[in-house]
Amino acid sequence: MSREAPVLAIDQGTTSTRAIVFAADSTNLGQAQQEFPQYFPHAGWVEHDAEEIWDSTLATARGALTAAGLEAGQIAALGITNQRETVVIWDRRDGKPIHRAIVWQDRRTAGLCNELKQAGHEPRFTASTGLLLDPYFSATKVAWLLDQVEGARAAAESGHLAFGTIDSFLIWRLTGGTRHLTDATNAARTLLFDIHRQVWDEELLALLRIPAAMMPEVKDCADDFGSCDPALLGAAVPIRGVAGDQQAATVGQACFETGMMKSTYGTGCFALINTGERPVTSSHRLLTTVAYRLDGRTTYALEGSIFVAGAAVQWLRDGLGIIETAADSTALAETADPEQQVILVPAFVGLGAPHWDAEARGAIFGLTRGCGPKELALAALEAVAFQTRDLIEAIRADGALDKDLVLRVDGGMSASDWTLQRLADILGAPVDRPQVLETTALGAAWLAGHAAGVWPGQREFAEAWKLDRRFEPQMAADLRDRRLALWHDAVRRTLTN
Repeated sequence: MSREAPVLAIDQGTTSTRAIVFAADSTNLGQAQQEFPQYFPHAGWVEHDAEEIWDSTLATARGALTAAGLEAGQIAALGITNQRETVVIWDRRDGKPIHRAIVWQDRRTAGLCNELKQAGHEPRFTASTGLLLDPYFSATKVAWLLDQVEGARAAAESGHLAFGTIDSFLIWRLTGGTRHLTDATNAARTLLFDIHRQVWDEELLALLRIPAAMMPEVKDCADDFGSCDPALLGAAVPIRGVAGDQQAATVGQACFETGMMKSTYGTGCFALINTGERPVTSSHRLLTTVAYRLDGRTTYALEGSIFVAGAAVQWLRDGLGIIETAADSTALAETADPEQQVILVPAFVGLGAPHWDAEARGAIFGLTRGCGPKELALAALEAVAFQTRDLIEAIRADGALDKDLVLRVDGGMSASDWTLQRLADILGAPVDRPQVLETTALGAAWLAGHAAGVWPGQREFAEAWKLDRRFEPQMAADLRDRRLALWHDAVRRTLTN
C-alpha cells in the first residue's frame, strides 16, 4: 500500500469503545463510538463484561469503516489502545471469560495488597516493576480470580486459562483465538513484568501463585500481532500497533524527547514525562513505567496516576443529577460564587499518586448555605487541576523535570477552554492543546501505520504535531497559593494512612 494508506485505531476505554479511521496526515476519516455498562457488585468493586466490550469493539470497528466509506481491504493496518490494568481471564478451549473483567478502578484486593506490604514484599515488586503494591494494578486481581472462581486455579495449572489485559483479549478474539500477545506498555502495568529485563518476573508470579503459562507473549508496541479473522471485518487486516491508553497518548502527543510531558483527562487523569532510555526511580511515590518500546529499545517514563478526573463530572451528572451533560459543568463553574471556598477531594475509589491511599474516600469541605450546584461544579473541575499540580510537584522533586514546564493535554475534558485555563492558572505554567484531540487513538494508529511501513517515522510525525491553542496562566499568585493551601488541608484531612 502507499504511504497515504489509512489505518484503523480501536480505542477501548473504561466507559466506551471508539474506533477511528485515520489518514496518514492524522485526518479523522470516520469514527464510531459505543458506551457499555459498568457493574458495581459491591462498594469499591468495578467490573465489565468482556463479551460486551468485544461486541462494542466489533460494532465500532465496522461503524468507523462505514463512516469512512472504506472497505477493510483498503486499511493498511489496525492499532489497539486500551484501558490498562483491567483483567480478563478466559478459557483457551472455548475463548469464554471465566468471570467479569475486574476494572483498574476496583479496590477489592486492598486487603491482599496490605498483607503483602506487611510481609515486606513491596520493595521487591517496586524494584522489578517500577510500581507500588496497590489494587489498581493487575496482579492481585488475577490472584483473586484464581482463588475465588471455582475450578479456576486447577484449570490455570493445567494450562487451560489465559490471562490478559483488554488488549490481549481483543487480539485473541480478532485473530480467531490464534494469538495470545500483549505489548511492553500493557505488560508493564500488571505488577508482574520486570521492566529492566523486559520479561515476566518468575519470582513475583510464584509469590502470587500465578502460573507462567497464563501469561501472554510480550512484543514491541509496533510489531506483528497477527491479522484479523476475515469473517469479522471483511478482510485479514494486519494488527501492527498496541499500547496502553496513556502510553498511546504519549506517542500521539509526539512526546519522543526526554523531558516532554503530557496529561490525559478522561475518566481519570494520567500524566507521563519521558525520561529516555533510563528508568528514573521515584522518591515521591510516582510510577516508573515503560513509555514505549520500538525496535527492541525501551523508552521509560515517570507517571502520576489520578483515579478520578472526568469521573467527578459523571458523578455530578449521574450521582447528584445537577447536570444533564458533561459540558454543563463548565457553564455552572463559570458562574460560581468566587467568595465560596468549596473543595472536593474526589477519592471515590481511593487516592492515587502521590498519596496511594486505597482506603481514602471522597469528601467535600467548605460547604455553606450559599453553596449550590455551581460551586460543586467548580470544585469538581478544580480538583482535577489541584491533583495535576500535586503530580507535577512530585515529578520536579524526583528531578525528572529540570526545565520550564509546558504541558500537552488531551482527553475529553481538554475540549473545555474554561477547564484548561483553570488548569494553567493552578499550575502556573502553559498548557498546550493539540489540533487533534483523539491523541490516544492517533498514537495507536501511528504505531500500526509505522510498523506497516505506510506512515512516517518519529521525526516526521513529531514535526506534524500542530497546536490548537496555548493557555497561559492568568490567576494572581496569591490567589493560587490560597486555593492550593485549602486543597492541601482538605487532602490531609481525607488521608487515612
